Amino acid sequence: MRQGAKGFVGVDDTGTGQGAAGRAGVPAQPGAEDVGRPRNRPRHEGTGAAVPGSTGADGVRGEHTHGEPALPLPRRPVQRSSVRGQILAALRTALVTGDLRPGGVYSAPVLAERFGVSATPVREAMQQLTLEGAVEVVPNRGFRVVERGDRELAELTEVRALIEIPVVLRLSRTVSADRWAELRPLAEATIRAASSGCRATYAEADRAFHRAVLALAGNEQLLRIAEDLHRRAQWPLIGSAPGARGGAGRLVADAHEHTALLDALIAGDAEAVRSLVEDHFTGTL
Repeated sequence: MRQGAKGFVGVDDTGTGQGAAGRAGVPAQPGAEDVGRPRNRPRHEGTGAAVPGSTGADGVRGEHTHGEPALPLPRRPVQRSSVRGQILAALRTALVTGDLRPGGVYSAPVLAERFGVSATPVREAMQQLTLEGAVEVVPNRGFRVVERGDRELAELTEVRALIEIPVVLRLSRTVSADRWAELRPLAEATIRAASSGCRATYAEADRAFHRAVLALAGNEQLLRIAEDLHRRAQWPLIGSAPGARGGAGRLVADAHEHTALLDALIAGDAEAVRSLVEDHFTGTL
């Protein structure tokens, strides 16, 4: 991988570590001078002049790219195998860390240039985030990160508690101690992630643990809804600086609640399970 002119890495199409833009069979990616420039525009027959008002396959008419806040390097290198999925994951990480600021407006062409890819997978990823409620479309500009306050976070936490607490309590009566013990590595992984102080790393490990617990219920719809709520609850609040919420100490305390809960579940201590799971949601991140 190599660092691009704007601080973002290029795309390795082959896994060899050599950029493949321009190689036979691989479309070249746009450079800085190409961002926002319509491509493959219809031409008047005979004159070769572009049809006024037309846009290329990757262009969006009127999508401005001026004065946007710069983003840091992507936390994971982008590989060609699944560009849209990796861009979506990178943008979700940027939401959790606050690198995509609440209220900030970001256009697909500028983000694409910084990731070293075409605008299409970035736009598709942003459209998915629109469906998830993370961003909203700003006509002729791009996508605005939704601003979320304390009230919305409290509402998300309440809904999560209404769903997850009864499920965990029911599972505590039906799942064997051996099955609970199998989740120990995931709980310990959250402690390691929390110790790193990286909110994005912890957020991923935290979701993995909760997902494994709820998966024991055997309800796919429950998993989808709970995952969506959990992810939304991890986005930063209005005015949050990157990494402001949930320092290493708070993250580690939250992670240790996972192991304590597992201990109670393995021991079959129903009262301890109820107390721990309720406290966990009261102080959830």
